[in-house]
Amino acid sequence: MTAGPPATQARAVGVLLHGRGRTTGEMVDLARAIDLPDMAWLALAAPDGTWYPQSFLAARDDNQPSLDEALARVRGVVADLEGQGIARDRIALVGFSQGACLAAEVVYRNPARWGALVAFTGGVLGPKGTDFAPSGDLQGMPARLSVSADDAWVPLWRVKETAAVLRAMGAEVQLRVRDGAEHVVDAQEIAQARRVLAAVGQGTRA
Repeated sequence: MTAGPPATQARAVGVLLHGRGRTTGEMVDLARAIDLPDMAWLALAAPDGTWYPQSFLAARDDNQPSLDEALARVRGVVADLEGQGIARDRIALVGFSQGACLAAEVVYRNPARWGALVAFTGGVLGPKGTDFAPSGDLQGMPARLSVSADDAWVPLWRVKETAAVLRAMGAEVQLRVRDGAEHVVDAQEIAQARRVLAAVGQGTRA
């Protein structure tokens, strides 16, 4: 599902990754709320609404082969965009919940100067105690992470671990922690995403 101008005519492209059991339509609605008319949006749909079957805190093998297939799907879309002449630093990954976890995992496993990472309530995958060793250079890529302090699905400690490893890999990271336990994207996070995504492809910093 797409929104905005054609990718080849846009300032930047946002690849949208929905949450477990959610829809591409919801992600396109989120993109419209971010409200950047010169940005193209490409919303990917997970098979049966789920990128991988278990919690993102499960052992990696418990989420296979779906996890590798999801990662390959995103990499394939990015490769197709690059084949159209859209540089990696003009491509942003934007995800919510399970989609945010997948977006963070793609960046962690494929370090480069992405346009941006916007992870609404998500973090890199692996059980508690996983050693997320920095590997590769994100070259100042802006990353905006958010989560509720008491989220039932995505614990704050994992989002903090994600922020730490992305910083160690050279990303420019901001983390917003909301009070309470709501599993949502709020107006402040939308505004934050708008600021960072408006700078993608402009050669400026948010």
